[in-house]
Amino acid sequence: MSQFFQIHPDNPQARLINQAVDIIRRGGVVVYPTDSGYALGCHLGDKKAMETIRRIRQLDTRHNFTLICRDLSELGNYARVDNSAYRLLKNHTPGPYTFILKATSEVPKRLMHPKRKTIGLRVPENNITRDLLAGLNEPMMSVTMMLPGDDLPMTDPYEIRQTLEHELDLVIDGGYCGMEPTSVIDLVEDTPEIIRRGQGDVSYFEVD
Repeated sequence: MSQFFQIHPDNPQARLINQAVDIIRRGGVVVYPTDSGYALGCHLGDKKAMETIRRIRQLDTRHNFTLICRDLSELGNYARVDNSAYRLLKNHTPGPYTFILKATSEVPKRLMHPKRKTIGLRVPENNITRDLLAGLNEPMMSVTMMLPGDDLPMTDPYEIRQTLEHELDLVIDGGYCGMEPTSVIDLVEDTPEIIRRGQGDVSYFEVD
């Protein structure tokens, strides 16, 4: 049965953050709040936890996980970022954007797009997420907290726990954090490509 932490969205309790970090480090699957809704997350290198998330979401091996990073310098360890991409990233992180970039050798192969060798990365503007990442001192693998067949993500942490309490190790209640997804921007080529319009102003990425 999953644990349930109520963590303050503005001033996260360090004791609960540390306990959550320990659960993630030990291979736990957690639901946590971001600036674009709730997400499923686990330790970067934990294959078993990743398979649990695949089972919950009924994802095939082609589905891309996102690496959630605490800042731009950490993101740079896992993606190849040229000068033009760096300027765009600097102006839009943290924020509700997912960026598709070429992965470095630091990224486990199972997380990359099998043909393009790309990875989705983002730096959320959410205090709970940022404290979790600071405690872990590395990114988390993540996908949106959405059930198979649903069109919208789950927004109620109590409902999430009730539905998935035997699949999850921890649900973090960080209050309501919306349901509109991130905007997805592909920065692999010289010209940015808007893959999905969600939260966040995408006008900077539009090409005439």
